[in-house]
Amino acid sequence: MKAETGTTFNRLEASLQAMAREVGAKVSAVLIISGHWEESEFSLSSNPYPSMLYDYSGFPEHTYHIQYSAPGSPELAHRVQTMLQAAGVPAMLDPIRGFDHGTFSVMGAAFPKADVPIVQMSLKSDFDPQAHLEVGHLLAPLRDQGVLIIGSGLSYHNLRRFGPDAKAPSRAFDLWLQRALVTSTPQERYHKLVHWEEAPSSRLAHPREDHLLPLMVVAGAAQEDVATCVYHEDDFFGAICVSSFRFGAFAIE
Repeated sequence: MKAETGTTFNRLEASLQAMAREVGAKVSAVLIISGHWEESEFSLSSNPYPSMLYDYSGFPEHTYHIQYSAPGSPELAHRVQTMLQAAGVPAMLDPIRGFDHGTFSVMGAAFPKADVPIVQMSLKSDFDPQAHLEVGHLLAPLRDQGVLIIGSGLSYHNLRRFGPDAKAPSRAFDLWLQRALVTSTPQERYHKLVHWEEAPSSRLAHPREDHLLPLMVVAGAAQEDVATCVYHEDDFFGAICVSSFRFGAFAIE
């Protein structure tokens, strides 16, 4: 799971490795919202022993043999389902779903011992930003129960514009994202994320918002907590501006 020395992923890997230290307290489980899973209703992986799901094509052969052996948590999956259903939000359990690369690529760097139980949560395929923010708000109590909530996506995700042409739109959208998350009040943040399509270069950065919506869930769960940019590159793949954010105080400065 380790990135090769000298690759473009080294800074990203380092930021993920810092995650466990920054959380500080013992993480009892992880709920990860994957930009690679969409269902008609919010769905939760409930297999105690998730398989691997290599949901990509054309990658090097070794990427089809990656193993990440962390356990699932049927108990957490049921708890999340109950929380959502109690608020009138339909939620399904999926006992088949394995770890897709939105999960194992993140968790392999952040928790390489694979000793933290993981539940994946899908996006809702209508891609309603407000619905994803509100679901995050419902999940906020999990944070006080030792559950780390992670949104797995990419702040710029336009695979047809992933070279030098991405330089200007990725920077324009990243600047808006920094302002929306870091320098806005929680109320302003909520409004801006609901209306994210009004951001500069929004649809150039995200022709489909599958990689942006995991952020909405996490921002909803953050409630009044402030955001900090914990990872930023201006030259990801040589040209692209990308960032990651954390909500709440750091345990280790």
